[in-house]
Amino acid sequence: MKKTTIIEKDSIQLENPVLIEGLPGLGMVGRIAVRYLIKKLKAKPFAHLYSPHFPYYVIVNKRGNVRLLRGTFYYWRNPENRDLIFFTGDSQAQTIEGQYEIATKITDYAKRKGVNLIVTLGGYRKEVEGTPRVYVASTSEKLLEKALKSECIRSPSGNPIVGIAGILLGIARFKGIKALCLLGETRGYMPDPKAAKSVLNALCKILELKVDLSGLDAEIERAEKLLEKMHEIEAKRESYVRQLREEERERTSYIS
Repeated sequence: MKKTTIIEKDSIQLENPVLIEGLPGLGMVGRIAVRYLIKKLKAKPFAHLYSPHFPYYVIVNKRGNVRLLRGTFYYWRNPENRDLIFFTGDSQAQTIEGQYEIATKITDYAKRKGVNLIVTLGGYRKEVEGTPRVYVASTSEKLLEKALKSECIRSPSGNPIVGIAGILLGIARFKGIKALCLLGETRGYMPDPKAAKSVLNALCKILELKVDLSGLDAEIERAEKLLEKMHEIEAKRESYVRQLREEERERTSYIS
């Protein structure tokens, strides 16, 4: 495989669809959010994206079968509003060239499917107190204003949006597609369903989606318990280091 390729499983026609992207990144926020929507809405896969820019290993399933890393497109027909296309996957591209190639491939494919709005989801590295806030950036002033009315915060000037979540916005502008990015506050070093819930709450307001987000609460509770254990382990480690340093000072003082 020498270039990024999209293989369709089903050829589908959708009504004025919106593409929502969420790949692994800071706190896995985008991936958690998109996978939750896919599961909750029972979205169906219809195409796979393969690329030589993904990491060089395969995934082995429980039966011992293997497959290449990939991205997957899912669709959901919305009975009340615009249809949705979801894109998520196993990994981001590992090279700068790969990021641009994959983002271009996604954008061109989305345009062929009638998409005129792309929403990217991800994490914003920040120490969080209480409910994570959501930062927004957009290629459209009208979209930006709608997001701000949905309790999002304007992304700081000069703030880089790294990876596909950012590159898609830039390329979408060249392709004549409106684009919006929602970033949830997260510490970033472990999966963060709480940040994903904040992002989904904002997304549902902006797109006027009715989705029950309470299914994330159990994941949030597990993540918070894990974080507490990590803090306890770190506190014990720091205490042990202080004790060693104190013992070393006492030995040095005794010798002198």
